[in-house]
Amino acid sequence: MSGRRCRPGTLRVDYGFRSTTSFLWGLVCIGIIVILIIYNCWFLYVPYMIWLYFDWSTPEQGGRRSKWVRSWTVWKYFKDYFPIHLIKTWDLDPSHNYIFGFHPHGVLVAGAFGNFCTNYSDFEELFPGLTTYLHVLPFWFRCPLFREYLMSSGSVSVSKKSVSHVLSKEEGGNISVIVLGGAEESLDAHPGKFTLFIRQRKGFVKIALTHGASLVPVFSFGENELFKQVNNPEGSWLRTVQEKLQKVMGFALPLFHARGIFQYNFGLMPYRKPIHTVVGRPIPVHQTLHPSPEQIEELHQTYMEELRKLFEAHKRKYGIPEHETLIFK
Repeated sequence: MSGRRCRPGTLRVDYGFRSTTSFLWGLVCIGIIVILIIYNCWFLYVPYMIWLYFDWSTPEQGGRRSKWVRSWTVWKYFKDYFPIHLIKTWDLDPSHNYIFGFHPHGVLVAGAFGNFCTNYSDFEELFPGLTTYLHVLPFWFRCPLFREYLMSSGSVSVSKKSVSHVLSKEEGGNISVIVLGGAEESLDAHPGKFTLFIRQRKGFVKIALTHGASLVPVFSFGENELFKQVNNPEGSWLRTVQEKLQKVMGFALPLFHARGIFQYNFGLMPYRKPIHTVVGRPIPVHQTLHPSPEQIEELHQTYMEELRKLFEAHKRKYGIPEHETLIFK
């Protein structure tokens, strides 16, 4: 069953260039707090810091989404810029909880944000009765002020405690959206490449078994086409530096470029390439409170097979040559 595709927009500027500026926004928010301290505006920062102390665990307890923030007009421009489409292939029962495994990470993760963190996608129409939570690095929730914006979009921490909280809803209806390749995969986000870091990522399988949450593979066609990266093959000095920085900071720093705002030759604006996020068939999971390594491995293999089937079934629709296939690392 196919989902209704979003109507392409005509806007030429990506107002929602979110991923690249997240780190800068985090620094700006921290800078605001520092300025308030320097100028002794204690009546502003002290109450916030006290409140922050008591609110610290909220990102692991379902967050604090805001319908108003998710409905900002800027997100409509963001979706229409590429444009972003959400494609449904299977009905999902709202009485169950699910884990969406999102692939690939890309540089921007535009498909995940546009479809699951704004009110301008077709998600509510295609999957009524279900609520999505995009899990991101805990690091971002340690940034004062920035964490409030992040949670308002429906994002929560990717910690085990946070995922468990989302999947513990007894009446069902919750979806944990996890970008399984993580920061490591972003370093391989080159146009025309389909390398997924998933072979060693089995924590999501264990937690799915523990909660009896169905696994759903999701592939976002076009995600790797938004930017060009500086060549960084494994073993190169650049890749070595990037991997070391990733281990220290917890997130990767791919060296990428694309187009400018008023010219198309060079800049940090993503290319205007269509993104088709295809939601695959759910894999039923029987709840097992203490899964064995064999059970985890078996379900992990099943998930990878379903992910490959999803890619193969849809790749021709989105201009991917027949000989191209997924590479699992």
